[in-house]
Amino acid sequence: MKYFTMSQKEVERLEIIKRSLRKELTVEGAAKIMGLSERQTYYLRKKVKKKDAGGLIHGNRGREGNNKIPKEKKERMVKIIREKYSDFWPSHAKEKLEDHGIYLSCEAVRKIMIEKDIWKPKKRKASEYRSKRPPKEHFGEMAILDGSYHDWFEGRDKTEKKCCLILFLDDATSIPLFGMFAKNENLKDLYQCSKGYFLHLGKPKIIYSDGLRVYHNNLMEKESEERLTQFKTSMEELNIELIRAHSPEAKGKIETIFRTLQNRLVKEMRLRGISDKETANKYLFEEFFPWFSKRYGKAPAKKGNFHRELSKKEKDSLPVILSERHTRVVHNDFCIYYKTKLFQLLKDQPATVRKKERVIVEERMDSTIWIRLRERYLNYKEITTKERGAISEKNVPWILPAIQKKKTPWKPTADHPWRGYSVSEYQTSPRV
Repeated sequence: MKYFTMSQKEVERLEIIKRSLRKELTVEGAAKIMGLSERQTYYLRKKVKKKDAGGLIHGNRGREGNNKIPKEKKERMVKIIREKYSDFWPSHAKEKLEDHGIYLSCEAVRKIMIEKDIWKPKKRKASEYRSKRPPKEHFGEMAILDGSYHDWFEGRDKTEKKCCLILFLDDATSIPLFGMFAKNENLKDLYQCSKGYFLHLGKPKIIYSDGLRVYHNNLMEKESEERLTQFKTSMEELNIELIRAHSPEAKGKIETIFRTLQNRLVKEMRLRGISDKETANKYLFEEFFPWFSKRYGKAPAKKGNFHRELSKKEKDSLPVILSERHTRVVHNDFCIYYKTKLFQLLKDQPATVRKKERVIVEERMDSTIWIRLRERYLNYKEITTKERGAISEKNVPWILPAIQKKKTPWKPTADHPWRGYSVSEYQTSPRV
């Protein structure tokens, strides 16, 4: 006697087919009950007549699949992953296994890694409803700008543990436009990355950034010309619109890219032994970004490049436009105070300089200081700490503030009327 393992659905179908064979149900009625066509019902009736209950059991049940991965191949794959790619994601591990002559689908590698407890899938958290913003239709129409702090070199860089990857991402194609590793997301490094991007591809129509103070003024509800940030002022001079994202989800595209880079880029640099920012920036531009664009990029909805090439005037003025600029007042001794530094204006100048006049101090990307008055650059020298120590308090009161004497509490004299009363007498004295 043969035994079969049947599901509840197969048991119900067997009963309906037998009722049909006993002519308790028509073929049409049996087909409607089972949700099958009449042709399938006739086929099942024939198999049940021939094999009874075994006719409803698939012939391959209990057998190994023809496409099953051989045990030796599976063990070799697991050994390679454990030795070299234990922290790789399945899609990344699948690509690296091809270098060892093992060709499997990403889903097969994922299942094996989960089965062997090499990789654990992350559970997605339920979030509030958000409508998806449609991407721009043209390449270069909008560039998403953001920075990601991470241990990119896994401790190989002895100077600093974490650094920031500043990235420009095209919204229409999800292609990295330009990026560089920097100490942090400060104004000078943002200018340096922007300069490389503009000279390489041109100016985008829109730059989409988050709400950091370096991009947008968070202290006022509506920005005025006097309250624009340095970065936004520079972008307006280049005729680039700067838009603010009010939540991380609003710029989720670049956040997803950063999550992928923190997985793939870190491991690729580990395999190549890259441990400093200069070598990493060269690798990004020459190898990784071209490969990443080919692997993950997509075609824009409409043809056309919205990038605008910098004019000759803009290229010549780029060091000035991409510089930190502040207004300072010329003091009575023709000195200018800027960021704890003191600059003495020289006697010979290309323009007439008067006391109390306002000048613009430019701190450029190479950390040089330029002082401008009516579109002319003034001659100056920096006063060192030793020279500053010789300056008296009288002629430079704004540098060495007067030392205020500490005020002592006032005490009444011995014959003061207050001293003639005691606390008890004051409490018991009649009040008028």
